[in-house]
Amino acid sequence: MGKLPGVLALPRMLRHFAATGEGLPADGAVEVDAPDPALRAALSSARSGAWEPAAELMAGTRAARDWDRRGRYSTGLAELALHHTGWLGDWRRQRPGDPDLALVAAELEIDRAWEIRTAARARHVSREQFQAFHAVLRDAAPVLRTAADLNPGDPVPWRILIAHAMGLGASRQAFDEYLARGREADPHHVGLHSHAVHYLAQKWYGSHAEMFEFAESAAAAAPEGSPLRGLPLHAVTEYALEHDAGMGKGPVAWSRIEGIVEAGLELSAAYAAGDGRAAGFRNHLALALIRSGREADALEVFRLIGTDARTFPWAYLGDPREIFLLMRQGVRAAVARRTPYFGDPVPEPTVGGSPGAAGMPGAARAAGAAGAAGAAEEPARPAVPLSVMAVALVGAPLRDVREAILITGTTMRLAPARGGGTFVETAPSADPPGRRKGLRGTLLGEGALPRLVGTFSRGEKWPVLVAVKEGADYTLHLYRDGRLVAAHAWWADPAEMPTQEEAAERATTLAAAYGKTDPRPLTAVLRGTGEPRQHVDEAFAALGLPSLPAGFGHRPEPLAEAPGAQVVERRSFFRAIKESLSSGNDTTSGGELPPLS
Repeated sequence: MGKLPGVLALPRMLRHFAATGEGLPADGAVEVDAPDPALRAALSSARSGAWEPAAELMAGTRAARDWDRRGRYSTGLAELALHHTGWLGDWRRQRPGDPDLALVAAELEIDRAWEIRTAARARHVSREQFQAFHAVLRDAAPVLRTAADLNPGDPVPWRILIAHAMGLGASRQAFDEYLARGREADPHHVGLHSHAVHYLAQKWYGSHAEMFEFAESAAAAAPEGSPLRGLPLHAVTEYALEHDAGMGKGPVAWSRIEGIVEAGLELSAAYAAGDGRAAGFRNHLALALIRSGREADALEVFRLIGTDARTFPWAYLGDPREIFLLMRQGVRAAVARRTPYFGDPVPEPTVGGSPGAAGMPGAARAAGAAGAAGAAEEPARPAVPLSVMAVALVGAPLRDVREAILITGTTMRLAPARGGGTFVETAPSADPPGRRKGLRGTLLGEGALPRLVGTFSRGEKWPVLVAVKEGADYTLHLYRDGRLVAAHAWWADPAEMPTQEEAAERATTLAAAYGKTDPRPLTAVLRGTGEPRQHVDEAFAALGLPSLPAGFGHRPEPLAEAPGAQVVERRSFFRAIKESLSSGNDTTSGGELPPLS
């Protein structure tokens, strides 16, 4: 008997998730704002105390009038000088009045100010910090002006001055002057214009209408194929921060947002995969596609980005590298769930050391070969209510789990378990009526506990065992460090029992995770043909784990009545961002530092 489409969603994800990673670099290879080889070498020399390679590198960009590269290099060198100052001091003593030194020094003053203020939410920044922040920015004015005077025809000092104006709340007249002078030097400089978009954002000193008009006008005036053509995508990001209900529900017409995204895709197609010139707007494009619900397109953009993650837009949502990887993982999961189980000839993932460890019966795997030869997706069936329940047992104390689950952006209920572990379930009933999903919840799928476990267990050493009931079927999923390492299903149809070899492999993986040296009792349980719910209990017992809540499988949210249960509310990405941008009593603007390249 065929399974309902809803029941197929999880097997589809398990089957296709590995294939969605084709063409994507490993997580460990992703680097935020990675320096190119020339800058990397100069940074290495500077760390060793040698300033000459940095000076030569910057002089080369000035001679070539390569302003985009010059902006990236000055940013990278200033970031290093913030905590490794000796080489910069030597450069200053040996070459006073050097225009390249002046530019790096100007960048450094902005970095110093923001190190004092920190990127914390305005309400967590003290009055003394705000006073020192503004004092450093005021004192930096002559340094910034010197950089502009010594670098005529260079737009980078004017980009730095716009950042300075934003931090101090300078007049609109000052902004207009800086933008005009920068455009005189280079009418299509990406860094200059991206800073102007930030200044014109509603959360700073402009409005949505002015910001979009500026970005679209600058893009239209840029040469065909210029990275500046992607500037409206920066405006889409800024707009999304203010309207987290989803694009299309705010004051800007959805057709306008959609047109910008389509133009971004066309621009991206003009660049090769991994082209650093396109990385800036491609990172914004990926986020825009995710918010538009176009995960398949977003996955292709992630492939084109490769290892070149950028600080923005991801820093708006948290640690940029962590968020980049989280979003990429969520997109892969979404694409895998929507891929027909039999209709797309993608490689079957190896889970728990066995091609069949995803829990699909042998008959289904055999049918998969025929499906790869041209079988179509199962015909759509009328919508049928389907009971889906899930509870996870985390091998960590409640206080640790409480902190870990915040990354999911989903409301969850926790309850202490015997032996020091913690039971976890999603708790949609605990949300106020009409509560909007955060971006993480929208992407990862609220209520899809296995996917959420894959997110919050990343980087952790403890195992997580998830029990899921879908319809009449029960499944177990073992996660370690964000990865699904074993899975097993007891189908309502006993004819779909795994082979002895398959069950033994899964039992060995599960037993090893919980320190059991003899997997044979669990192997017998995995091959059980009785009542599936009973077999789940037997599996937990064979692993020496506490029993699942009595209500699991019979009523939703069985932890609601568990002793010591507590609800942890979702933490919306965008609500957190708005709080961090909110003004404090002693600051003109509580916003974060915009990108300086």
